[in-house]
Amino acid sequence: MSLLSWLVSLLLLLNPSANEVKSPAQPEVGPGGKDYQFAEVLQTDFAQAPDGYWLYEPATPKPDSAHVVVFIHGYGAYNPMIYGNWIRHLVQKGSIVIFPRYQKNLLSPKPSVFATNVATAIKDALQELEEKAHVKPITDQLSIIGHSYGGVVSGYLGVHYEDLGIPQPKAIMMVSPGSGPFRGGRLDSYEGLDEDLKLLVMVSDNDHIVGDSFGELVFASAKQVKQRNFIRQYPDDHGKPKVSAGHNESYSLYSNFDSGLHNITAKRAKRKSKLDAVDYYGYWKLFDGLLNCTRSGSDCEFAFGNTPEQTSLGSWSDGQAVRPLEVTLPQASD
Repeated sequence: MSLLSWLVSLLLLLNPSANEVKSPAQPEVGPGGKDYQFAEVLQTDFAQAPDGYWLYEPATPKPDSAHVVVFIHGYGAYNPMIYGNWIRHLVQKGSIVIFPRYQKNLLSPKPSVFATNVATAIKDALQELEEKAHVKPITDQLSIIGHSYGGVVSGYLGVHYEDLGIPQPKAIMMVSPGSGPFRGGRLDSYEGLDEDLKLLVMVSDNDHIVGDSFGELVFASAKQVKQRNFIRQYPDDHGKPKVSAGHNESYSLYSNFDSGLHNITAKRAKRKSKLDAVDYYGYWKLFDGLLNCTRSGSDCEFAFGNTPEQTSLGSWSDGQAVRPLEVTLPQASD
């Protein structure tokens, strides 16, 4: 053995972490990337009531106007810090984010009024943005993220937006959608979604909280929505930290957005949240691609079509690909 080889082996023995296979870093540019247009996020709290909301606007520089994303949390996850890094990413990319509260606490109100509370929050937030010294909202291409019960609410809004008095959603991404033992806001079919909607339904293979039955119902029954994909994410333990595939993979804790509401869900998020390939190359990339495809017709290959751009979750530090996403496309007969 040469002296150099001996020294390398000794260094690896003294520092085993140097030999660990590491998770992919956030891409520099493109969907999911850190090529941010805005350096700051302005946050405003209008969330004292259950139908209130938090507002996040791009700044430095402050744009005159921006498209709107409604981010609907999961059951009990009404502290925005739980999804904070994703919210921050969206705003620094150039969107206004409305984060409806829709719950007073874990027991109140009942799930049947969640969608009504979210709709009230959207209308109030848009009025605030229009009338005060805010970034002006562009509402003709409203986009929605819904995690867990928020996914159920997003589907209800997509069908009943006219009755609820909110702008027509043009893009919806459901993330681990489901309602557990509750039924409020669930529909028997999603054939009422507009045919020009762009829809992503993403589930995780080891989701033992809500499973994938609701997501499959939405995808199967919304046959009129031609641009829809069903996406399944799998675990991968090739490197560290390993990629898991549970119900709360979309958590991305950012303490600057901490509302002070520290229920059991917020405490769990503090323990479980991590930033990894599923964020950068999964949720963030897919939704960025969905937004760009909806707003300008660009980057559609990052959101739809079972393309390499859509399915890739990046590569471990040794060059091996993270297990890619599995995509189900609409059948030709749909």
